[in-house]
Amino acid sequence: MLEARLQQAVLLKKVLEAVKELVTEANFDCSEDGIRLQAMDNSHVALSSVELRTDAFTLFRCDRPMSIGVKLDSLQKIVRTAGNDDVVTLKKDDDGDNLNLVFEAKNSDRVAEYDMKLLDIDSEHLGIPDTQYEAVVRMSSAEFSRICRDLGTLGESVKIEVSKEGVNFSTDGEIGSAKLTLKQGSGSAAAPVDEDEDDDEDSKVSSGKRKRKAGGSGGGDGETIPVTIELQQAVSLTFSHKYLSNFSKAGSLTGTVALHMSNEVPLLVEYGFEAGHVRFYLAPKLSDDDD
Repeated sequence: MLEARLQQAVLLKKVLEAVKELVTEANFDCSEDGIRLQAMDNSHVALSSVELRTDAFTLFRCDRPMSIGVKLDSLQKIVRTAGNDDVVTLKKDDDGDNLNLVFEAKNSDRVAEYDMKLLDIDSEHLGIPDTQYEAVVRMSSAEFSRICRDLGTLGESVKIEVSKEGVNFSTDGEIGSAKLTLKQGSGSAAAPVDEDEDDDEDSKVSSGKRKRKAGGSGGGDGETIPVTIELQQAVSLTFSHKYLSNFSKAGSLTGTVALHMSNEVPLLVEYGFEAGHVRFYLAPKLSDDDD
C-alpha cells in the first residue's frame, strides 16, 4: 500500500505545472525512498525527471515498490481544485486500479476526496549516466525565464556559450538577432512569488514563504542571486527555444537554476529544492537550421 501526505498542495501543483507540456502520460515509481517520475517527450528530444524524497512528506508509507500510471493533465485538473495550503494525501492499494486523493483545508472542516482511474503504461526506465560536465552555470530562475521569453521573440533556437568571461545567450531570426551576456558574479533578479489568481491572500503569502525556503537562495523584494560559473572547458551548444521555455516553467519551485553543459552532450537543466528536484535533459541541435 502507498500512503503519502504533503503538508501543502502547492508543491504538487508546481511539479505538475513544470512537466505538463512535456509529459502526457507517465508512471510515478514509488518506493521506500520516495516518488520518482521519468519520461521522454513525444519527440524523444527531452527527458523529464522528477524526484520527491520521503522527507518531502509528513507521512510516507510504501510497503512495496509500485508504478502508478497517470495521465498528467487529468491529475493536474484534480490537484488544481485543492487550495495551495490544503494538506494532500495520496493513497493506493497494492492491487487497486485507482489513485485516491484527499484534500484537507487547514482553516476549515472542508475535505474533498477524489478517485482517479489509473493507466497501465509499459515504459522502460532509462538509465541516466553520471556525467562530469565541462561547465555548470547557476543563476536566478527568474532571470533564466526572462532570457527564454525575450529571446523567443526573435528566434527558434538559442545558442548558449560558456567561457571564462561569462555565459552568452544568443539567437538569430528573420527579424534580427539578440545576445545577452551574464558575467561571473553578476547579480540577477531573484524569482518573484508567483500567485494563483483564484487563491486567497493567506495562501498567496504562504506559497511565497514556502518557495523562498525551497529555493534556499532568497527571493524577496530587492534581493539578487549571483551568477556562478564552474568551468573546465569552454562550451558552445544550440538548443530549441521551445524546450528551454518549457523548462523555465519549473522556476516557481525554487529561486535558482543550474545549467550543466558539455560539448556534444545533452544539456541538464536542474531545479533543486529542499526535498527533491525537477531535472530536464535536452539534446543539442546540430545546427541552427535544424528543426
